[in-house]
Parts: sequence; structure tokens; C-alpha cells
Amino acid sequence: MNERQRYVAALTFQETDRIPFLPGAGRRSTLAVWNEQGLPKEETDYVGYACDIIGIERGRPNPQVFSEVNFRMIPEFEEKVIERRESTLVVQDWKGNICEISDQFDTTYLREAIDFVTRNWIRCPVENRTDWNDMKRRYDPDDPARFPANFTQKSKELARRNYPSGLVFSGPFWQMREWLGFENLCMLFLDDPDFVREMVAFWEDFISRVLRRTFNDYIPDFITVSEDMAYKEKSMIGPQMAHEFLGHCWKKWTDLCREAGVPVLELDSDGYIGDLIPVWMESGMNATRPMEVAAGNDLPAFRKKFGPKFAYRGGIDKRAMAAGGEKLSKEMERLRPAVEAGGCIPGCDHAIPHDVSWPNFVEYCRQLAKLTGWLQ
Repeated sequence: MNERQRYVAALTFQETDRIPFLPGAGRRSTLAVWNEQGLPKEETDYVGYACDIIGIERGRPNPQVFSEVNFRMIPEFEEKVIERRESTLVVQDWKGNICEISDQFDTTYLREAIDFVTRNWIRCPVENRTDWNDMKRRYDPDDPARFPANFTQKSKELARRNYPSGLVFSGPFWQMREWLGFENLCMLFLDDPDFVREMVAFWEDFISRVLRRTFNDYIPDFITVSEDMAYKEKSMIGPQMAHEFLGHCWKKWTDLCREAGVPVLELDSDGYIGDLIPVWMESGMNATRPMEVAAGNDLPAFRKKFGPKFAYRGGIDKRAMAAGGEKLSKEMERLRPAVEAGGCIPGCDHAIPHDVSWPNFVEYCRQLAKLTGWLQ
């Protein structure tokens, strides 16, 4: 099997020759530590380098996101520093948020997940109806800039791929939180639910129209809906509210994707997601990640509870990876029943932090390769 076949089969409960080897990704601070501990600075494929050490073939470290489709606002806000304080910066990011960050970082760290950045939110871009009307104009699904001029040709070339390729875009909860801020959004569910419904309907239509255009030329192996909506132990909104306000939006997208032939429909949320999985399943989702263990997620228990209709990526406790030794071995054995039951691609339960040493990462890769059938 090639990487593409293996990935889709693993997450749709079909037989595979081996389970995809996807240990997870480090951030910039992680790689800086690893460079001091044995990872050559010139080696950009750190997973591949670890594969060389443990004696398995190199593959792609992550499923490939097809970034040719632009789901972001057009135009974006200007990224700029508004004020320099003693040890922090007040900045505006590309989404229009104004926040305070450490002066160790700059606005580029808020564009992509370069590193772990704590921010103090000051203002979000939508505070009233006037702001909302201005925001809506930035999401024209027919804007030519959403697709490159050679999109059809690139899609034809990509159709011959032997690796998994897919789309990532924000879900309604994530997107409203970006517009309003978390606290303001939570209050709006109670104070003005019709406004929430209006925003959800707008986002549902925008994504649906971009997806329809995309599917004319390119059929992904997966979609990932970014929807961080859970804390440790509890979700940010309850399952009943998630069903009422968000479920129809997710269902519209999953119906479109299934009609187009997309096999893996994944929702990405940090925090404890056990109460939300039934809502996601009802909405047509069939997979989730990253399954943070510290938040109370138990992949083997979920796999047993929800059966062979819902798949998982991640689920390996990063704290066990940092500890190494016996704790790491026990953690890998904890996951074995879920891996053997199918519908699971094990890996780190979030980005790999810098307290995971390079030697421990290599040993983790060795044990993961054994668990997934790459090493005997």
C-alpha cells in the first residue's frame, strides 16, 4: 500500500499493511533544544532523521494540507506593532485581533503555529453590527484570489498522488471566536442567539460555496475542521447547545464532502471532547484529533464506547514522551488495544513541546514504529 491508501484505510476501518507512522510535530523551541541534543541543524526533516536512526524508511511526517484553496479573509488586516512595552508588544494580527505578546515573538508567530505563544487579548475585530458588516465583505467566496490561476492543472497533477492530501478550514465555533473573542461569543449565545445563528449561517454558506468550487477539480482524502471548543474536563459549550447552533452547519459540510467522495471527515479540537463526540458523529464527522490525555481523553475507552464508526489521530500523552523510560513504555502499551482494534493512527496528543528531549523523541519513534508495524 502507498501512504495515501494506508492513511485512508486506517481511518475508515479497513485493513492496512501497516498503520501510518505519524509521530507528531515539534515547534521552533522544540527544534532549538533538539539541535543542542543531537539533531543536526541542517536536517529539516527531523522525523525522517529519526527514521534513519531507528532503521525504517522515511515517509511524509504529516498528511499534506492542500493550501492552494484560500479560506481566509481577503483582504487581511495589517500586521503591525501598536505599542512596545517593557517586555511585551501590543500587536494587531492578520485577523484584526489586538493582543499583547512577549517581545520574544513578533506578528509572524500569530499567523502560523510556529511556537507556543501566550497572548493577552485586548480587542477582537467584531464588537457590533457595523464591525460584522465590514467583516462579511472580507469573505467573498467568488473572489478570484481564493484559487490560483492554474488550479485546475494543479488539481489534475495532484490526482495522481500517492500520499494523503486534504483541506483544513475553521469551523463555526472557532471562526466566531476569532471574530468576537471567547467571552463575548459565549455571552452572545445567551444574549443574542439570533445573531449567533446569523453568523453560523453566513459561515456555513461561505465554506459550502468554496468547497463546491474546489470539488469541481480536486477531491481531498480528508477535510479537517478546526474547532477548538473544549477545556480540560469539559467542553466550552454543552453538547445540546453545540447540536442546536452548530450541528446543521457541520452536517451541511459533511454531506457535501461525502457526495464529492471525501472519505475522512475530521474535527480537530483540544480539551476534553467525550461529551461532544456523539454530536460530531450525528453531524457526519467520522474522525477527530489530537486526543489530549491531560484533558481526560482516553482513546482506548472512546474506541470501545463509540465503536467502529469514529476514528482517532493522536492520543499519546506528551508528558509520557517527556518522561521517557518506563512511563513511555506503559503509555504505548495503554494504546495498544485501540491500535489493534482499528480506526486509530497513534501520535503525540498535540504539538511536541521542548521538554521532550531528542533522545526521548527517538526512543518514542522506535516504540511507535513497533506499535504501528514498521519495526518487529
